[in-house]
Amino acid sequence: MNTSIPSKQGTSRTTAQWQSADAAHFLHPFTDFQALAKKGSRVITRADNIWLWDSEGHKILDAMSGLWCVNVGYGQKKLIDAATRQLGQLPFYNAFFQTATEPAIELAELLAEIAPASFQHVFFTSSGSEANDTNVRMVRRYWDLLGAPARQVIISRKNAYHGSTMAGASLGGMAGMHAQGGLPIPGIVHIEQPYWFENAPAGLSRDDFGLLAASWLEDKIREVGADKVAAFIGEPVQGAGGVIVPPATYWPEIQRICRRHDILLISDEVITGFGRTGRWFGCETQGFEPDLMTFAKGVTSGYVPLGGVMVGERVARVLIDQGGEFTHGYTYSGHPVACAVAVANLRLVRELGLVERVRTDVGPYLAQAFERLGRHPLVGETQTCGLMGALLLVKDKAGGDGRGTPFEAERDIGMVCRGHCFANGLIMRAVGDRMIIAPPLVITREQIDEMAALIGRCLDLTLADAQRQGWI
Repeated sequence: MNTSIPSKQGTSRTTAQWQSADAAHFLHPFTDFQALAKKGSRVITRADNIWLWDSEGHKILDAMSGLWCVNVGYGQKKLIDAATRQLGQLPFYNAFFQTATEPAIELAELLAEIAPASFQHVFFTSSGSEANDTNVRMVRRYWDLLGAPARQVIISRKNAYHGSTMAGASLGGMAGMHAQGGLPIPGIVHIEQPYWFENAPAGLSRDDFGLLAASWLEDKIREVGADKVAAFIGEPVQGAGGVIVPPATYWPEIQRICRRHDILLISDEVITGFGRTGRWFGCETQGFEPDLMTFAKGVTSGYVPLGGVMVGERVARVLIDQGGEFTHGYTYSGHPVACAVAVANLRLVRELGLVERVRTDVGPYLAQAFERLGRHPLVGETQTCGLMGALLLVKDKAGGDGRGTPFEAERDIGMVCRGHCFANGLIMRAVGDRMIIAPPLVITREQIDEMAALIGRCLDLTLADAQRQGWI
């Protein structure tokens, strides 16, 4: 099949022609350019609800919400209309020169309304990466205003993801990213992640492991010196790292340690914000109170780029009351079209009751579906939090100390499974040997059943491959 797809200019091209033009001109993110050019990209042409279609006419269940972002699903007319109206009225103006636009003000009010009570101010960016760069600048400015300019070090975690800019990638703890570009930049250090399967000593319960993992922060603070540490940053649930849900004891202990040493606490809510975990923000689900929150993705459901930092009153009051210019910002801070779409999106989330629905209905239903998938011979562990889920693939469920025996790294079993997912109309991401999902919040129970059936089929195909290769 080589279907011709009309372009925006009214011409038509075959899939092969689109792929050729793509290889000739488009450098994709996180991509081996040479390998993709040889293989050819999948060209997505339209979407509706939780479904995508490619240029060959294949229907695909998008179990990753685009890239963790299309919370209200595809094709929502209220968001499209909001963008169209704003483009006709005021397509752009900046937030410099002591000016503002109505959509930016309205969105700031709405965010303050849905966020925890201590958050009454927002700094807008275009992405989560820019927002985490803003965090670096902002926390250092905060301590400088308080007469503690030496407090510049920010502590993060290994296998964390906080963006791809120089500061964002440095805050993140991805070894592959740090291997390129001289990262991390100075002033950013890392501790181990709270991943029980890999990092817990034999016989330690999950709750005890949560306390142990949190203690690594205190160890690092003592090593660096509390008088030099500005902040600790973490995702309530590690998303790109593999949907790693920390033990319930972890975040409250992290908060206690930060408060004990008077260190700012940053919650990166780019993935976990706006209902993904069953609360408006992931920190509410995990039971801690940060000083700053990074957001992006779900704020507009990905329809238009927008990000920002929710600034708690502890920080905001110093920045405002001490006076002086904060010499930081972006051309598109508070972009009126993006803000108008965000307002429409958040109102729609409320109208549809999606936050409550994730917490009380489809979130628990997904957990049950994953519990059943956990009986598959390849699955050693399942984790869910709201509408985020992970399946850990192992070669022997009974091996090791009860956690299962992992596949040898060179088997790349996650990518084998992902290949079957793509071939069978399912977008499911592989992070090492963890297969992860984060479907749109509008997904129904029936669609969860359909998704789980597809996952089960792909697990069966992966198991057959592993057996045929003699890997198990």
